[in-house]
Amino acid sequence: MKAARFHGPGDIRIEDVPETPVGPGQVEVTVDWCGICGTDLHEYLEGPIFIPPAGSPHPLTGQTLPVVMGHEFAGVVTAVGSGVSGVREGDRVAVEPYYVCGKCSACTAGRYNICRSLGFVGLAGQQGGFAEKCVVEGRWAHPLGDLPTDLGALVEPLAVGYHAVRLSGLRPGGTAAVFGGGPIGLVTAAALVAAGAGRVIVVEPAAARKAKATAAGADAVLDPTETNVPDAIRDLTGGAGTDVAFECAGIDAVLASAIGSVRPGGTVVNVAIWGHVPEVAMNELVFSEVSVIGSLAYCGDHTDTIGLIQDGKVDAAQFITGRIGLDDIVERGFRELIDNKEENVKILVSPREVLA
Repeated sequence: MKAARFHGPGDIRIEDVPETPVGPGQVEVTVDWCGICGTDLHEYLEGPIFIPPAGSPHPLTGQTLPVVMGHEFAGVVTAVGSGVSGVREGDRVAVEPYYVCGKCSACTAGRYNICRSLGFVGLAGQQGGFAEKCVVEGRWAHPLGDLPTDLGALVEPLAVGYHAVRLSGLRPGGTAAVFGGGPIGLVTAAALVAAGAGRVIVVEPAAARKAKATAAGADAVLDPTETNVPDAIRDLTGGAGTDVAFECAGIDAVLASAIGSVRPGGTVVNVAIWGHVPEVAMNELVFSEVSVIGSLAYCGDHTDTIGLIQDGKVDAAQFITGRIGLDDIVERGFRELIDNKEENVKILVSPREVLA
């Protein structure tokens, strides 16, 4: 079968790879659509990062590069191994793309997303969504019901936003600021609206992304190049600051602005994956008793996220800005997102269709 494999920085190849037999507790998903994630772009430009390099196999998969990429995917179940319940052949599913040990303290506490040996399908082995078929544990295949699989491919990134909102403790009617209007910032804003936030403010300098933030449900969009963001947010919240803020950019100055924009005793949720060690003015936290928490991916959030799309609380279709075939994944996918990132949110890849 055809698959896109990462061999090194700037080196993704479309190759023929063997199909994986379905074992006990596993299902085979014939992939319809897989989104290109910001993590994929970082791997392409700077990797291996999460992808295990030569000589350092992943502790759960035993794999090193080259690996099959793609972790935001949905498709149809075409084979079911023994002992699997909850899904059957013919079901449309979204995949929660994890490898977890099930034994560490995080896993036994039910927080498998911070497993000490965590790996991701599409980053840690020979299974991934940029392939015609993918074999995963049955527990990770979430039925979509009547939802089409292109929207199913949006479940994974939406679950990231949903998880961050859930961790924030925001109550219905509360106020929130999202720093960064890229794909994760936009889905976080959409998740906030769905959660009943009273006011959602997005901070973003790029014109195209500011327009997308409004479409995602933001009540106000602030340009940090034109205004003092903490002051503007206090003006919009009666002088208090927001209850929560979400850092989705991974930039020191943005984190400082987020900390300065929440009310005393407020919460900042870090959603970004950082490429460097940030500098943090700790006294800004201490003097206002601001809490900063980290949010990683998702944990038990896929079913609820699917429900938000099914119920029309989140318009997932608005985030799809392109559809391509697997053979075009580098030039019309990765390069398009890198070179024209402000114009795009999510480009979907079909591993089995040739798209004009």
